Amino acid sequence: MPVITSRDHPLVKQLVKIEGSTAYRRKTGLTMIDGIHLIQIHYSVFGPPRNLIVSQSYFDDKENKRFLNMLFGNTDPKITILDDSLFRFVAPVKTPTGVLALIDVPDKQESSSNREVFSVLLEAIQDPGNLGSILRSAAAANVRDVYLSKQCTDAWSPKTLRAAMGAHFFLRIHENSDLIETTSKFPGSVIATSIQATKNLFETSLSGPTAFAFGNEGSGLSKEMIEAAHDNMAIIMPGKTESLNVAAAAAICFFEKVRQDKATVTRSVGTK
Repeated sequence: MPVITSRDHPLVKQLVKIEGSTAYRRKTGLTMIDGIHLIQIHYSVFGPPRNLIVSQSYFDDKENKRFLNMLFGNTDPKITILDDSLFRFVAPVKTPTGVLALIDVPDKQESSSNREVFSVLLEAIQDPGNLGSILRSAAAANVRDVYLSKQCTDAWSPKTLRAAMGAHFFLRIHENSDLIETTSKFPGSVIATSIQATKNLFETSLSGPTAFAFGNEGSGLSKEMIEAAHDNMAIIMPGKTESLNVAAAAAICFFEKVRQDKATVTRSVGTK
């Protein structure tokens, strides 16, 4: 199998654009994921990637070849080999694992029509690491729909994908959303989170369809979004810190709902 060595190769140029340009990712509907863990999760949900890109040293390792054969079986994804220095050039991480995958951004599915809806609204989240962490917690808590405002960082950038560790593939992600309109149509309670709120998250019922709204890392939710929400909650912090990282706050809110939902089910079973 030939080994690509030139930065002028069309695939290499494409990978560089995909890693660095939101506009290019959106135009082509392509992105890339790094590492075998993400590739395994993607394969389990969507099947083989468009192109599996590996470093020469990775491909030359017999154990790696055996593992790839076990992972993909008879599907035989297209495999492209780059020499090690070129692979490091295109990889989105400082310490590459030796394997990347070029994938299609999944088609956006329709929102759930089920009675029980669990969603999150994100306004102007700027850091890919924060966004990825929120998505990871959301998927773990069984959130279904994630709505991102136009000001949010790209949900499908390689950095966000890496931070989310496969969560993207279990969520319905709606980018460039009008959060005010989404709030008005949501079939339940939209809860804004703010350190200025007087209500306590842990003393509030989160039963039924619930959507949490989180704002920008520095300025929080906009006044318009807070006013549009059905309620405004704060997370009590007995310590001396002034605020929580937005990803940490989101995880706390998600799993408080999980806790309450589980307690409700337990009580219902106990009454039968």
